[in-house]
Amino acid sequence: MFSNDRWHARSVEDVLRTLGTGRTGLSVEEASRRLQETGPNELRREAVASPLVLFLHQFKDFLMVILLVATAVSALLGEVLDAAVIFAIVVLSALLGFFQEYRASRALEALKRMAAPEADVVRDGQEQKVLAREVVTGDIVLLATGDRVPADGRIVEDYNLKVDESAFTGESEPVMKQSEPLAGETPLPERTDMAYAGTTVIAGRGAAVVVATGMQSEFGKIAHLVQIEDGRHSPLEQRMAEIGRRLGMGAIAIVAVVVLAGLGRGEHPLDMFLWGVSLAVAAVPEALPAVVTGALTIGVQRMARRQAIVRRLPAVETLGSTTVICSDKTGTLTKNEMTVRRLWLGEQTLEVTGIGYEPRGDIIGPIETDRSDIATLARIAALCNDAHLLRNEKGRHYVLGDPTEGALLVLAAKAGFEPEPLRLEYPRVEEIPFDSVRKRMTTIHQMPEGAGLVCAKGAPEVILSRCSLFLKSGKPAPLTPDVRRRIVENNENMASQALRLLALAYREIESPTVEATEETAEKDLVFVATTGMVDPPREEVKAALRLAQQAGVRTVMVTGDHRLTAVAVARELGWQQDGEMALTGADLDRIADEQFPSVAERVGVYARTSPEHKLRLVSALQSKGQIVAMTGDGINDAPALRRADIGVAMGLAGTDVTKEAADMVLSDDNYATIVAAIEEGRVIYDNIRKFIRYLLSTNSGELLTVFVAVIAGLPMPLLAIQILWINLVTDGLPALALGVEPAEPGVMRRPPRPPHESIFARGLWQHIIWVGLMMAAGSLAVMVWGLANYSLETTRTMVFLTLASFQMFHVLAIRSERESVFKVGFFSNPYLTGGVALAFALQLAITYLPLLQATFSTTSLDILQLGVCLGVSHSIFWAVEAEKWLWHHRPRR
Repeated sequence: MFSNDRWHARSVEDVLRTLGTGRTGLSVEEASRRLQETGPNELRREAVASPLVLFLHQFKDFLMVILLVATAVSALLGEVLDAAVIFAIVVLSALLGFFQEYRASRALEALKRMAAPEADVVRDGQEQKVLAREVVTGDIVLLATGDRVPADGRIVEDYNLKVDESAFTGESEPVMKQSEPLAGETPLPERTDMAYAGTTVIAGRGAAVVVATGMQSEFGKIAHLVQIEDGRHSPLEQRMAEIGRRLGMGAIAIVAVVVLAGLGRGEHPLDMFLWGVSLAVAAVPEALPAVVTGALTIGVQRMARRQAIVRRLPAVETLGSTTVICSDKTGTLTKNEMTVRRLWLGEQTLEVTGIGYEPRGDIIGPIETDRSDIATLARIAALCNDAHLLRNEKGRHYVLGDPTEGALLVLAAKAGFEPEPLRLEYPRVEEIPFDSVRKRMTTIHQMPEGAGLVCAKGAPEVILSRCSLFLKSGKPAPLTPDVRRRIVENNENMASQALRLLALAYREIESPTVEATEETAEKDLVFVATTGMVDPPREEVKAALRLAQQAGVRTVMVTGDHRLTAVAVARELGWQQDGEMALTGADLDRIADEQFPSVAERVGVYARTSPEHKLRLVSALQSKGQIVAMTGDGINDAPALRRADIGVAMGLAGTDVTKEAADMVLSDDNYATIVAAIEEGRVIYDNIRKFIRYLLSTNSGELLTVFVAVIAGLPMPLLAIQILWINLVTDGLPALALGVEPAEPGVMRRPPRPPHESIFARGLWQHIIWVGLMMAAGSLAVMVWGLANYSLETTRTMVFLTLASFQMFHVLAIRSERESVFKVGFFSNPYLTGGVALAFALQLAITYLPLLQATFSTTSLDILQLGVCLGVSHSIFWAVEAEKWLWHHRPRR
């Protein structure tokens, strides 16, 4: 109805006139007409696929199609058990994919829960309560402490109005609202004359005229972005699709070759087709989906122990591919606990040690500081303060109230003065609250001897203008122009270091009952100190940044805070700034889309960013082939988290919306946890490669054994039930145990693997081929020897046991791609040792137990037959060990 994104730059009267309303609000009739015209003030769902369509969508994967064909063929051949097992694997894999996609709609539901249910509006000059969905553009909305803002509005009245926009912008500091127009280029987080839907009033009261509702509000824009699917697949999903395609093409080729060869020999076409399909089924590792899922699930459990909660299984592996981490500053790189770091007190600059809300630390200066000066400082910090320093059930301190005031309480405690006893000793009598115009707060207290004490804090230039004296060596001294100049110079120096400044002052008066006005209380104050505060970096982040850099992972800071503050934090963390720039959201707006991808590779810090900027950054990095992890906590971060390859939400400070949109949630909100998760992701990918090496080597061995036997005119060496047993049981148990292999040496000293690198790269496909050939050669040799000396049933049992034993010895040898098992240790993975022992015991059981012999068409083997099978199959272990030795002794370039 009304389209204007510069409401913040226009006067209140201009806005009211443009919207066709006034301070008495719309008429009831006009509000009803606008509701009919624009629709309700609520979030709408974009057109989405039905749950049934989403479920059926899971079956388009090539590997899934092959498994479905294998199910149908097994059923047609009368192998009901085979068909049932394969079909169960297919359905479970489809359900997993379905739930991953279906969860996307929950992000919108979480957004809807944040919308206000009701609103107080003025219509026909009368205050009335209406459903929030009935609020329309032009309504005058009344805002009071505790209210959820129902729609985007331009502030028209403000009385100490403070709004918590942390869920919206991610910044923890409450925003003081005012009604004066701002410059047109003011970024969204700094538009103090606007109130946005979904934010919460935490203090004061006011009124706003509604300028946007529903999907037109900033809240609605986020709802739209969070529902957009860009069709991107994780690296693991792409690699599994690659395996499916290759296996599918191989299976089709096998069927064609077998059918043509048989027809050339005069065999019946139907018989040849069934043999060919049996070979194709042998080529498909039915256990692969289950084993990959199992490995990812193990990775989820490992990450949970390291404070990373994974919500989408493929994200486990994607973390290992991550090349760029786009991290928020507040609470992730920093503690989100304001801390006083520096003081100007008694003409000295003092350092304050300790970080966060724990009251441990000292006040240190170049010379001994007068204790009475520090006592006065602590007294003002504790008394002119509405926050509370509390302790939780774990014994950790936290602040209830404004973070800046919390920092002052901690400062008082570090100086040796507990805030609560001071407040009892100096009870508050009067106060003049802080507001955005005065930029200061003043309280009046009764001193123990009965006199009054005025305590003030605020912006340094404002406090200094109300002072005529300054504190020196425990006594007020004249505030001469020279002293005033030194104070101003000190303040400018501290501000240049990205410290947030607050000045403290006091005055003693005869009686605490004096009327609290600027004229009576806030004059002739004694200037005490300027405090410099910062949100300090987390202690563990420096080491994590070094580890990420060592691993070839670049970290980019993306914050809503000021550029100066962001750069100061980056420098303190030892950020690699060589050739990197720091840009603001306004800078980004001036860069064309086609230029930004190249710029993004050189920028290390982004400040004063909006949701659209974060989306642009993710897209730009992805266009350069980067795998991007993006952190966030506010609802404005949800679209970028959805777009990123890995969306990382904050578990402590994050909103439900962000968590629903994310792939991973950090239960400790810590950057170091992301780096730990990347390490786990690399370990999981290494282990996935190990069991793909294992499974496909075994399948190639089966395939070549059966294929050569068919071409050579030999009997079928394995029955369908025996092939399925190998593919599911003797394949599956050890493969699952490979999922808990510990990290390879140097896993975080190598660069991220190229995003488009084939899973068969770095010698994997060559290994699969030569191991398959060796297994086939050994199995066929046993078959030829068996047919010359024993029955077909005994020979098949020997081939069956030989192939299964080949697997057991092979899996023991491939626990490390490059290191010898004798170096890694045979028993360093007890799960694998147990899995191999159990699989071998089960193989012996179906060989020797009469009940199982009937099911699997096996017969008991004597000691010679058993010795031949084990003697041939154990050769693979030494062959793989020789391969590793040759790799270590290859000529170096």
